[in-house]
Amino acid sequence: MTDANDANGELPKHGLKGPEPDERPHPEGRRNSQGIRIDPEVEAEPDTQRAVISALVENDPGVLSRVSGLVSRRQFNIESLTVGPTTVDGHSRITMVVEEPAPGIDQIEKQLSKLKPVISVGELDDDAVRAELVLLKVRGDEPDKVHAITEMYEGKTLDAGPRTITVQLTGNEQKIDDAIDAFRQFGIIEIARTGQTALARGDQATVPGEKPATSGEPTTPTNYDD
Repeated sequence: MTDANDANGELPKHGLKGPEPDERPHPEGRRNSQGIRIDPEVEAEPDTQRAVISALVENDPGVLSRVSGLVSRRQFNIESLTVGPTTVDGHSRITMVVEEPAPGIDQIEKQLSKLKPVISVGELDDDAVRAELVLLKVRGDEPDKVHAITEMYEGKTLDAGPRTITVQLTGNEQKIDDAIDAFRQFGIIEIARTGQTALARGDQATVPGEKPATSGEPTTPTNYDD
């Protein structure tokens, strides 16, 4: 019987060739709890994007809480949400600004469309007409300067006293952000900001099935494939 070791006590060589251990490629990434190695590129979160979603809804009791609850339960990130009446009695328009990856935005639309009070849902194009309103209460130590800034941003003074001045501003998000920065020099005491509301440009429907300038909005939900 041949000894497994040679005369020098070393394991016999079988002529197999290959790189030394420190020259071999090492996989990147880490292992999960099951010991499976995770590819960092596969695991990486997809890029998020901001989207404005408009939904026509019936004025059922609790419809707003149902819409916001559905989105929050699925941990989607809502930046702002506004609601108001439309040209049709008993209908309201909900405008929601979200920041999610594209698949998440698609899921929001699909899930909202399944709610019974929701008539139709759609994502607005980038060129949609968008605006929001903000109320600012600032210190009234320099009323002339406050008035000048208010006029610069086409705002309106709603209340002026010896200690505070409250102004109203409307416009797109960038204009509102710039105005708020300009008013900081006076000391902003309180702020109330509505968030964006929006409509599609021209004669394009803001949501699928809606007929602009008429009262013929749809009365049945838009169906999405699961």
